Amino acid sequence: MSATAISTKSSPEHIFKVQIYYEDTDFSGVVYHPNFLKYFERAREHVIGANVLNELWQQQQLGFAVYRTDMVCHEGVEFADIIEVRTQFYFESKFRTVWQQSIWRPNATKAAVTATIEMVCMNQKRQLAAMPLQLIERLSQETGITQKQ
Repeated sequence: MSATAISTKSSPEHIFKVQIYYEDTDFSGVVYHPNFLKYFERAREHVIGANVLNELWQQQQLGFAVYRTDMVCHEGVEFADIIEVRTQFYFESKFRTVWQQSIWRPNATKAAVTATIEMVCMNQKRQLAAMPLQLIERLSQETGITQKQ
């Protein structure tokens, strides 16, 4: 598959719920900001699948690393909230995916946190590597992304 065969159309939105525990917060009961990155990571893992990520590493020695993150905290998330992490992604190239993620509090009219996270595929030597065609096709089919011809 050539780079021109990658679609930049976003996936459908995936929703992953997270319970906010006291350990996630600072002294005032508000989520400590680095924890948002953990919630985003968990949501991405659910989109791709832990078994898929494990097989990719064990069989092909390939994995994903965060290349760039742009995160904005619009309002606080608090202890005992059950939040939704909303996720969409697209393939930037055969090496990179771009994830648009947001965190929503219950009954909110706007996102509490938004982020754009760029992930690159790397080999065990930490060198940039192309995503396997099978992975691109699988994620494209499961998420409804259509590929350019």
